[in-house]
Amino acid sequence: MKDNLLKEQLAQSGLEMSLDPIIGAALIGGGTSILSGIFGASEADKQNKQAQSNYEAQQRAAQAAADAQNEYNKRAFEVEKQNYYNFRKYEWDTAVKSWQYNSEIQDFQYLQTVKQYGKSVENTKDQLTYNNIAAMQASEAEQASLQEIMNETAFTMQGALVEQLQAEGRAALGQAGNSRNKAIQSTIASIGRDAAIMDASLSSSIEQTRRNMRDISMRQYGADMQAKASMMIAPERLPDIPQPTQAPERIFIEPMKVMPGAVAQPVQQSTWAPLATGFLSAAGQIGGAAVRSQGYNSQLNTQNYFNSASGRYSTAPGGAQRYGPFL
Repeated sequence: MKDNLLKEQLAQSGLEMSLDPIIGAALIGGGTSILSGIFGASEADKQNKQAQSNYEAQQRAAQAAADAQNEYNKRAFEVEKQNYYNFRKYEWDTAVKSWQYNSEIQDFQYLQTVKQYGKSVENTKDQLTYNNIAAMQASEAEQASLQEIMNETAFTMQGALVEQLQAEGRAALGQAGNSRNKAIQSTIASIGRDAAIMDASLSSSIEQTRRNMRDISMRQYGADMQAKASMMIAPERLPDIPQPTQAPERIFIEPMKVMPGAVAQPVQQSTWAPLATGFLSAAGQIGGAAVRSQGYNSQLNTQNYFNSASGRYSTAPGGAQRYGPFL
């Protein structure tokens, strides 16, 4: 295609018919080399531009990925901080509410204990009062029983005295002498014996009453001790619940900025190398064709001879010599 294009251009210029066939072929070959160099240079330039475009696109993609990652890291960092402070506030509010609730519960329990203690003291006082009344009633009962015994003894003693007087009167009305005296003595002895028996019985009753009174006092003392032992101990207020304290705030470190990934620069192809190669090749072809077609005539117009052994042209003896490669 390149050869046809060159031939068409030569035909249009009218040079093709006027040139030597060897030179014409050389011109066509040289033109083909030049066109090949131009096309090669153009193709290298296209590849360089495409490589540069791909390089810039990769740079933009790397920058976009780095920007997206940095934006995400920044947003995630802000969200993490906000979540931390939200949770920190929630923990503090919960701790304060728990402290207030526990303080109220402690005060309530203390007041309830105070009320229970007051009721226990009241019950103890009532029990002591009951014990005292019961002891008094028992003592009064013992004293009343002793009084009855003493009254009965007194009545008996009075009856015995009356009987003694009556016996003495009857004895005095009887016969005088020893018999009357014996009768009086016998009556007196009988009355004295009965009085001694009653006196002993009264003394025994008094001692028993005393023992009963001591037993009543001991039972009262025991009941009082039991009532006091059952009474609650006076409550004491517990120390105040310590107020909540917050832990030190967390120290945040901002995320490190992500840099774009490294993109290798494209290897640029030389656009001059194909042109230089094409021009040099064309020059070599045209120069060789000129040598083959005409050779080089010296100023003495001598005949040129070709030495097949050395591959060089030489003139006749005495003439100028022309050197050139064998093409």
